[in-house]
Amino acid sequence: MPCLIYATFRLMEITLNLMIFLKQKTMFGYWVKNTARCKSFFSDLDRIRRDISSIIWCTYRKGFVPIGDEGLTSDKGWGCMLRCGQMVLGVALVRIHLSSDWVWTPETRDPTYLKIVQRFEERKQAPYSIHQVALMGACEGKEVGQWFGPNTVAQVLKKLVVYDKWSSLVIHVALDNTVVKEDILQQCIVNNDRGDSSDNPDNIIVSDWMPLLLIVPLRLGLSEINPVYIDGLKICFQSPQSVGVIGGKPNQALYLIGCVGDEVVYLDPHTTQRSGLVENKITDEQKEMDCTYHCKYASRIPMLSMDPSVAVCFLCRTKRDFDELCITIENKLMQESQPLFEICEKRPAHWGPSINDIDLQNTTLFTEFEEVDRQFDDSDEEFEIL
Repeated sequence: MPCLIYATFRLMEITLNLMIFLKQKTMFGYWVKNTARCKSFFSDLDRIRRDISSIIWCTYRKGFVPIGDEGLTSDKGWGCMLRCGQMVLGVALVRIHLSSDWVWTPETRDPTYLKIVQRFEERKQAPYSIHQVALMGACEGKEVGQWFGPNTVAQVLKKLVVYDKWSSLVIHVALDNTVVKEDILQQCIVNNDRGDSSDNPDNIIVSDWMPLLLIVPLRLGLSEINPVYIDGLKICFQSPQSVGVIGGKPNQALYLIGCVGDEVVYLDPHTTQRSGLVENKITDEQKEMDCTYHCKYASRIPMLSMDPSVAVCFLCRTKRDFDELCITIENKLMQESQPLFEICEKRPAHWGPSINDIDLQNTTLFTEFEEVDRQFDDSDEEFEIL
């Protein structure tokens, strides 16, 4: 999916009016920096539709293997925020392992794509299945069947990705509306000894960058979003590193993929589909199941109708991406009268030392998540969509 880009309001107004005229439910999350970069209007619309359909669309499912003590076989009514988290992670994995310009079609059988989509299937062994997300949520104080907030789903994904080495991804969840460069660099820069003493007599350690999914949970108002934050949200969507926003409107979690004027464009997880496996996409049933992971159309709502609890998400595949994102935050976002969040070099003194949220020596693996017993902090309540 190409990075989401910004456009002039006039172009978007023309686009919206034409799309409403052609088909009310057709929408998109795609921008261009100026009209000179636009080619054919209708070819742009076709590309927009391809971009939307290439996102791995995660929705309610039914008929899967029971989860937890309650034996739930569907996440309808409680899993929408979990599904939005899955969609953000799916976009990140596609960008890392395929490309930003990768396009899905019903005929797609790319082995890398299949490996990605299989990670979200409704089976206990899948690293990011509804089973794993829900059961790991118990470690964050959320029982299976409880609604998550944006912060909770971010913390859960951060823990799950540690166990999936293939994903080659680090998730950092910012605290207190603050992105700390020092913490991120410690997570993402990995020193590797190449082990070739003949060509490297000084045993030079080479630094590699682990792709970063940065998630910043925010509260942008009490019961409704404060208009002062709207321009800041637009800046986030305009960033080439943006992979959208986990948020929604009251009582409904949505995956916000971009904005047009003062409206946000989103994919909606509130469709209940049957559970099944894509596997190698050979049989007609497997091909049909793969199509259920892709949506042809996006929808839109006014930004001021959003729930104030959100989590903005960015993917930095390289150190250069991260440096560019830092510049955007410092030179644009923090210049707003009321910045969404801020960035600093080192941890604030009152935070104390950095600690790892996951102890790999003592944390149980996937099938045992239900049995983990920890003391929980209920501070995530402010991030709940109620």
